[in-house]
Amino acid sequence: MPACAAVVPPIASVVSFDSESQNAGVFRLSYSKSMQKYRRDFLQFGTSLRSSTRELLTKRRVSLVKTSSRQSRICVEASLQALIFDCDGVILESEDLHRRAYNATFAHFNVTPPGTSQPLEWTTHFYDQLQNQIGGGKPKMRWYFKTYGWPSSTVFASAPVSDSDREALIDTLQDWKTEKYKEMIASGSVKPRPGVLELMDEAKLKGLKVAVCSAATKSSVVFCLNNLLGKDRFEGLDCFLAGDDVQKKKPDPSIYIVAAKKLAVPVEQCLVVEDSVIGLQAACGAGMKCIISYTSSTAEQDFSSACGVYADLGSMRVQHLIELMEKNVTVK
Repeated sequence: MPACAAVVPPIASVVSFDSESQNAGVFRLSYSKSMQKYRRDFLQFGTSLRSSTRELLTKRRVSLVKTSSRQSRICVEASLQALIFDCDGVILESEDLHRRAYNATFAHFNVTPPGTSQPLEWTTHFYDQLQNQIGGGKPKMRWYFKTYGWPSSTVFASAPVSDSDREALIDTLQDWKTEKYKEMIASGSVKPRPGVLELMDEAKLKGLKVAVCSAATKSSVVFCLNNLLGKDRFEGLDCFLAGDDVQKKKPDPSIYIVAAKKLAVPVEQCLVVEDSVIGLQAACGAGMKCIISYTSSTAEQDFSSACGVYADLGSMRVQHLIELMEKNVTVK
């Protein structure tokens, strides 16, 4: 016998079946006076249960969050709590700007690899391959010089030998390159990619936390975001991390793990927007789902582990992201 049957006495004392009147096919229950109280209690319990169930199911999906202006906004509480953007390639298509800034740096310091007489110059094709394999500016130069030989330059007349001199060279080159890159951004010719600002604004309006996680140098990213997002939107970010904030660069997942902790959101309720397989590996390694907004230099990469792949974010809406999170579908 079910547990509830032991505490709920019989409600109906007589049961009849109407087969002839206009109410044909309807069971009729007759209640004795002694059963009336139990009947009322039982009906009240059923009404309360239905109300509680509806309330619970509603709260599973949304809740009302009061703003400072006492207006209410809908806060999604289901599967998506935080939207995290990469910067380079996602917020702006910047990789060729970085390449040009590096080449200007190599020319300025006369960075000359062994066996050559001209300053180093990275071609578009080479840089596309390099930036899709190694995240962060310093790791790129460090890998290149270890692979092809440490160069002479105006920083060190002969190729540096000690680890400290080699790191000093890389630091000097990266600092100058960062300033050159900032000059390019400040020129006003660089614009955000389609749909980025609109998606950020909609996410904030609907109560999601919004963050930016970039492998680039912090001063460079701060300058970039201030110019492209605007001061208010940048300062309104719930979390901002750059390459300086973690010891290991993407594809290591550290930056996204740290972001989840700062946001106080479980990794499985974070969605990352990336443009490259390196970023995708970092997001997945952190236990987060990821969509791709690819660029011309990353379009041919393997994004099979992403839950969505797009040319840009121009038509993207928060509701679509929620559906992707809940259904875990792949969209090509």
